[in-house]
Amino acid sequence: MKLATYYRNRGDDVRFFKGDLRYFAAHLLCEEFLSEVNEPKLGKHVPKLIEHIKTGKYAPLDTIPDFRNSAQETLLKEYRLRYRDGDFPQFDIIHITTLFTFYWSITIDTINFAKKFCSKTGRIFVGGIASTILHERILQETGIDPIQGLLDKPGMLDADSVDIIDEMPLDYSILEEIDYQYPAKNAYFAYMTRGCPRKCPFCAVPRLEPVYIDYISLVKQIKQAAERFGPQKDLLLMDNNILASKHFDKIIDEIKKCGFKRGAKCNPVSDYDIAMKNIRVGYNVRAYTRKIIRLYDQISEKLPESEQADFYITREEQNLLYAEVASLEAIIKFDNIARPLYEKYIQRFKRPSMRIIDFNQGVDARLVTEKKMKKLAEINIRPLRIAFDYYSMKDKYESAIRIAAKNGITDLSNYLLYNFEDTPDELYYRMKLNVDLCDDLGVNIFSFPMKYHPIDDPEYYDNREYIGKHWNRKFIRSVQAVLNATKGKIGRGKSFFEEAFGKNIDEFYKILWMPEAFIIHRFKYKENLTADWWNLYKQLDEMQLIQLHEIVAKNQFEEKIITGDNAIDSVLKYYYIQRDRSS
Repeated sequence: MKLATYYRNRGDDVRFFKGDLRYFAAHLLCEEFLSEVNEPKLGKHVPKLIEHIKTGKYAPLDTIPDFRNSAQETLLKEYRLRYRDGDFPQFDIIHITTLFTFYWSITIDTINFAKKFCSKTGRIFVGGIASTILHERILQETGIDPIQGLLDKPGMLDADSVDIIDEMPLDYSILEEIDYQYPAKNAYFAYMTRGCPRKCPFCAVPRLEPVYIDYISLVKQIKQAAERFGPQKDLLLMDNNILASKHFDKIIDEIKKCGFKRGAKCNPVSDYDIAMKNIRVGYNVRAYTRKIIRLYDQISEKLPESEQADFYITREEQNLLYAEVASLEAIIKFDNIARPLYEKYIQRFKRPSMRIIDFNQGVDARLVTEKKMKKLAEINIRPLRIAFDYYSMKDKYESAIRIAAKNGITDLSNYLLYNFEDTPDELYYRMKLNVDLCDDLGVNIFSFPMKYHPIDDPEYYDNREYIGKHWNRKFIRSVQAVLNATKGKIGRGKSFFEEAFGKNIDEFYKILWMPEAFIIHRFKYKENLTADWWNLYKQLDEMQLIQLHEIVAKNQFEEKIITGDNAIDSVLKYYYIQRDRSS
């Protein structure tokens, strides 16, 4: 988003895409086709045209009236051939953001495929997490020397530029260019610090942001974003260790100054006004055309039935039903019709809503004090994320939770790192502690167990196969199976937790060793097959359990294993029961 701002300031046309580049290529070719044929009625059939360009199938075209065997179809075939031959629309500059290294194959494929979009004199830049962590590997597999770390110096992309890209405001408009809706879609994204003074061995932050910057002003970031994109309801701060800053009090005061003090509300902004303002000044017209068409659709849904038909017909006459064929002139002309309807049926029903601040990366429990928590309570933080990475910090963590509750912060969350140097016992006791604290303090704590994965180990960086020294493949899979049922989180409610993870550590291990189908379909099998399996399991002696565990720990049941010990084999048979594929 900062890169979009940088290039727009340089006078470039910027385009954002998230997803399959093969679809993007077909979509770009379809845009060129529509521009060449200049037939707005085809806007309705864009998905069919894209499918033909991408696959060569004719069935989608059969449903387009008067299209088959026409001059338009003949022309479309040329675009299909261009797609097949990799003759895609060209860009002068392409930026690719890499994420975690275990997406390695798709990352490398994407970078290499993107070369087809680059003009002969163009440039491709690769940056992000994977490009910083595994710089040499990306260079070897793509031939592109990636950017490492932050764009935090002038001239890193263009020698004539004095801009520091990492300090530039975000271009929120690019989010309107894609169908994907980000969860925090009505929020400012910002940093008030960078990096982290700690060097935790499981964390990549010291390599991604090696220098701890303990204060970055928020006021200018908010002001610039609000002027262009309108006020956002929430504030998402992505700082890695805000409590470590010696300017902590100043940071909280500045957050309050920006309109996010405790109890603050956001007056509803008109999405229509923002879209039209940017369309009129020519700012990312492509994105705001998509936005305005969606707003027209919302108006249509709210209109009385007696008005819907006229609104639809007028849009159809102005070619304003589909963004791909809508013109700037038609949108501006239609404003005198759409604006009063949006005000009447949508905007006037909006009400002020509570503003929320989220330190998305969490705060360090070891740095929590009464004074700092009291200061945090001056803003409407929800949830407060407090790190609980390992069990030895239990006392510090519990103290932080109790101090938060004492200061009126009752919505909390955390990530529980496991599969690192911890044991399964330690994961269980951390989860249980959160449930107990919920009951004891009357707070809500949502825990998210997160499996550790080494992102630069030569054996594991491009897969998710790593198993910690106190874990095994079956234990990992069992935890994941339970989390699938709880949608990845653990909330308050002792009975729910005990049903999911067990009333005590022995029951937890019972679940860890339990056949996967019985974990996922707990109630389906609880009184029959699960009980049968457990009865047989308990009858095994110590040596038989060791042999069984050696087999089950590998979690490989594609082919049946016969040990020759009838007691062991009678237990093993339950591990071949398949879970429903829909689960």
